Amino acid sequence: MANDHVDGRRALGAEGEALAAAHLERAGYRIAARNVRAGGVELDLVALRGSLVVVVEVKSRRGRGCGAPEEAVDARKRARLVRGGLAWLREHRPRARRLRFDVVSCLHEGGAWTLSHLEAAFDAGDAGDAD
Repeated sequence: MANDHVDGRRALGAEGEALAAAHLERAGYRIAARNVRAGGVELDLVALRGSLVVVVEVKSRRGRGCGAPEEAVDARKRARLVRGGLAWLREHRPRARRLRFDVVSCLHEGGAWTLSHLEAAFDAGDAGDAD
C-alpha cells in the first residue's frame, strides 16, 4: 500500500514536470536538462533563453490541503537549488552571466491542471545559509 502512494506521488511529479517543460517551451525557453544532479543537488529543469540560464523547481500537488505547491520551496530548498544551479552553470555554461531561479507550481484539482510560473521566484541572495 505504501508503494502505491509513493508511485502515485512520483507519477504526479513526473506529469507536473512534463507540463512545466511544455509550458516553458511554449514561452520560448529551451529545456537543457531534466532531473539532473549538480553539486549533489537534483535540479528538476534547467532552461535556456538567450544568455539566461533558468533553474526551475517544479512543485506538484493534488489540492491545497498542504498549502500551495510553491510554499514547499523554503529557505533550505532555495539554498540547495542555488548550490546546484551554480554547480550546473560552472560545468555547462562557464561563461554565462545570468542565472535565475523560477518555480512552476502545478496543481491538479477536479481532474484539471493549473500551472503558475513564478519567474525570479528567488535569487542567490534569498537562499541564506540554510542547509
